Amino acid sequence: MTSSVPLPDASSLDESAQFYRLVLTILHDARVPFLVGGTYAFTCYTDIGRRTKDIDLFFRPADCDAALEALAAKGFATQKPYPHWLAKAHFGEDFVDLIYRSGNGLSEVDDGWFARATPGKVLGVDVLLCPPEELLWTKAFIMERERYDGADIAHLLLACAPRFDWKLLLYRFGEDWRVLLAHLVLFGYIFPSERGRIPREVMEVLLGRLHRELDAPLPDERICMGTLLSRGQYLVDVEDRGFQDGRLRPDVQMTEEDIHHWTHAIPEADRPTQQLVNGKRSFA
Repeated sequence: MTSSVPLPDASSLDESAQFYRLVLTILHDARVPFLVGGTYAFTCYTDIGRRTKDIDLFFRPADCDAALEALAAKGFATQKPYPHWLAKAHFGEDFVDLIYRSGNGLSEVDDGWFARATPGKVLGVDVLLCPPEELLWTKAFIMERERYDGADIAHLLLACAPRFDWKLLLYRFGEDWRVLLAHLVLFGYIFPSERGRIPREVMEVLLGRLHRELDAPLPDERICMGTLLSRGQYLVDVEDRGFQDGRLRPDVQMTEEDIHHWTHAIPEADRPTQQLVNGKRSFA
């Protein structure tokens, strides 16, 4: 389908819009495959518009360097500030994000994203938009103190659930199925009259897994998966309370060096700290 939904108004950001449009054109001319995500794709699917400070472009990991080379050849400053998931191209104060997986090392862009992409038009340029399933998959893990994408998930479900490829979503979440189930349960709370949009068989599959866990023995390993939801809020658990970091799972594309670099970028004021309360150690 082709998007006919009005996208975010760039009239007050003329120079920024020109930069974004030029980036899209350069990548087209260089024949580097990419998808548009972020606010532009979200607005297409939900008809909820909002201002954005940048544009998110998604690439297969193998294509990101070619994109950076094409943009650098046109004079833009490029960098990979976080090599495990993100590159950037700058022009003055404007920038675009070049994304090939999520900051938690999951949700890697693969051929399936492109196979089900939605044709659209962004700033007058014909593009492909990230599929709604993958948009939901990436947003589902964003649960920071300063940013929680739960409302975006609910609105994507409201707009797109009847046409979702639910087998694909179950596959994408894999062993992180509890995250999907949590969002689906919340959707039924947020929009009670619309909970029928979630196929009954999907809920039965997920609740069946939950029920079977009740009779299963507890894991021997003390692991905290919270670090896949927030890079800062669970540091006290992995640094001081003896829990293993869930980001070191074999399927997560992060090394210990990546984790250190990603953690170091957290503003000091936002990091949990130890403190003494009535002579006992606690965490703020």
